[in-house]
Amino acid sequence: MKKGLLKCSMILLAIIFFINATIPTAFADAIAGEIIVTLGEDLSQDQKDAILKEMGIDDKEKVTIIYVTNEEEHNYLGDYIPASQIGSNALSSARIDMRDENTGITVTTNKITYITGSMYSNALATAGISGAEIYVTAPFDVSGTGALTGIMKAYEAVTGEEIDEEVKQAANEEMVVTAELADDEDIDEEQATDLMNRIKEEIEKQRPETTEDLRELIKRVAKELGIDLSDLQLNRLVELFDKLRNLNIDWGKVTDTIKATRNWISDFAESEEGKGLVKAIGDFFKAIWDWFLSVFSND
Repeated sequence: MKKGLLKCSMILLAIIFFINATIPTAFADAIAGEIIVTLGEDLSQDQKDAILKEMGIDDKEKVTIIYVTNEEEHNYLGDYIPASQIGSNALSSARIDMRDENTGITVTTNKITYITGSMYSNALATAGISGAEIYVTAPFDVSGTGALTGIMKAYEAVTGEEIDEEVKQAANEEMVVTAELADDEDIDEEQATDLMNRIKEEIEKQRPETTEDLRELIKRVAKELGIDLSDLQLNRLVELFDKLRNLNIDWGKVTDTIKATRNWISDFAESEEGKGLVKAIGDFFKAIWDWFLSVFSND
């Protein structure tokens, strides 16, 4: 039994090594402009050093570092999720590689258990942010709800553009609502994020004038996607988007960012780099599996 556990542990360590070795390199190669790093203020010095290394940051003097406090996280999330879920320490961190403004947003995550990369991307698009490649991580498994606050703060610091406070609040609320939808056993993460994007695109096209118009728009989009919303979920979405449509949001820019992000992901998947990465990952796990079978067949 102990021998078997040791072998499994070796496999797990190999997988972790592969993932941790691959992600920072991909980001290091993608630098096209300024790099901003956000670090949770409550990280220990050892944790900060480890996260910077994980992000591929060899010289912290060459990047802008922004610190995010737990108070800031509670300020932007306190109305939407329980304080216990936010926690008492700011730990989520992110690396932001700035790109051309019209290239969309991609977000990958590590040790983030509740918020997905596409949830971050969607909320950032609502906040008016575009042209960024982002990596969100933490020293151990965390929900990741606080990372959005740090990313928006970093964007403001490097661009000099101030995001309206109500828009920041709404972007955080959108992130939470999307995660809540994905918690439904009948709605997966992809469906939840797709629904949010489609609603935004339809708002830009249709410009609903009343809350009832908005309700019908959301019901129609959900039906088209095959999503059966409960009354509670529908009301939550109507409340959120009713708030959003009354804010100073450039819906044209939001939908342009959504489209640019889709194109970016699609282009990468079709590129030699993307195909090579998929093949490398496939070959790696096949080698691990073959080794696993050979080891246990000898027991």
